[in-house]
Amino acid sequence: MEEGRLLAGRVVIVTGAGRGLGRSHALALAAEGARVVVNDIGADPYGAGRSPQPAREVTDAIRRAGGEAVADFEDVSSFAGAARLVEAALAVFGRLDAVVNNAGIVRSESFVRLSEADWHDVLAAHLFGHAGVSAAAARHWNELAQKEGPQDWRVVNTTSPVGLAGRAGSAAYVAAKGAIAALTAAQSDELCRYGVTVNAIAPAARTRLTEAVAGSPGEGFDRLDPANVSPLVAWLCSVHSRGVTGRIFQVEGGRLSLMGGWYRAAVFEQEGRLRPTELGAVIDDLIAHAPSFEGFLPGLSEAPLPEEGA
Repeated sequence: MEEGRLLAGRVVIVTGAGRGLGRSHALALAAEGARVVVNDIGADPYGAGRSPQPAREVTDAIRRAGGEAVADFEDVSSFAGAARLVEAALAVFGRLDAVVNNAGIVRSESFVRLSEADWHDVLAAHLFGHAGVSAAAARHWNELAQKEGPQDWRVVNTTSPVGLAGRAGSAAYVAAKGAIAALTAAQSDELCRYGVTVNAIAPAARTRLTEAVAGSPGEGFDRLDPANVSPLVAWLCSVHSRGVTGRIFQVEGGRLSLMGGWYRAAVFEQEGRLRPTELGAVIDDLIAHAPSFEGFLPGLSEAPLPEEGA
């Protein structure tokens, strides 16, 4: 691809890139000149099954458009698989500039019915998948930084509106996505010394994991089209995002929001220790004076959950 594009010459890994948001990200990154490693195991939304077809289809689409891409089928829920993915990117393209952590699964079950295996699988796919790929990339970047100095390296994580706000019936998913938001802050604080920026997106988009909530597209502009999110991902992977780190951006349609995270919404203070018998009135007053929370999607908390295997 010609010079002058936002990501010309840069190499980017996208996990879970065979469908949905990951597919849109991979295509958008390639359109901006990136060489893309399209990672996907080809599982269903619940993590079952394996197929090379989704990653190959996206890779073929990029190549037909004149871009460069390679398909990868490593399971990033294990640190060993994540390390092999980074090694493959370096072996094929000789460098790595950015990682877009997107892979994940869902288990739509009430909190009291989630099994230990459900918790393990969801946390492995989301949290371990993010941590493992980022860690493998960061080790490589650290080695380069010791020799050549800090450079413009990028990590883009994927949290979720429900990971920031909570939602009934998705406890494991919510916990994993909330952990990713916290992980983003920790990574940003630690990796900045190498020239690595770490940000997260909280996309509102229609994918296989959210279709029961998002519904079908109507006429006109589709606010929940995954492609609406990908321009931000492309910019965050570019050199132009230098200096932007530790941030979470929520994207829905043409609306981009910078999220504030946890902060002091209301404060009471006195000299000396608080007394348990006085806290009821204090807490009632704090809640009354705290700003109300604006939800991300209408009816998100009340929306029905997809049936297992749907």
